[in-house]
Amino acid sequence: MSIPFGVRVPFVDHLGFTLERFEDGQSELHYEARPEHLNSFAVTHGGATMTLMDVAMATAARSVQPEMGVVTIEMKTSFMQAARGKLTAKGRLIHRTATLAFTEATIFDAEGKPCSHATGTFKYVRRLPTGPKDSNALNVISTD
Repeated sequence: MSIPFGVRVPFVDHLGFTLERFEDGQSELHYEARPEHLNSFAVTHGGATMTLMDVAMATAARSVQPEMGVVTIEMKTSFMQAARGKLTAKGRLIHRTATLAFTEATIFDAEGKPCSHATGTFKYVRRLPTGPKDSNALNVISTD
């Protein structure tokens, strides 16, 4: 049974990621690309895998302070082999300061082979209410 992300991200909903672990600076997401998420070589598009790692790192960062949001400051990605079939992304919070999270994520295929790896830096931001009935979106983001 998957865990709620805590905030609705339409692009994540579209891709169909599920959050399976969200605790102690660790995250795990599952994803299987649909035909419209493949590239011309019929493997998962790099943009989809980068998004999967971005979300894995962000959720790992948020797992230690769930009431905060995070925004990506930078991300470095290495593609090691084509990503096919059911994928698992594991994110890890390496270090944090009062305002920044330093993270990493790896995507594994169904056989447990690593497909891609990323490191990323995220800034913690407060969630701002968008109206009287909606309090989980981030309409205005302070990046100062």
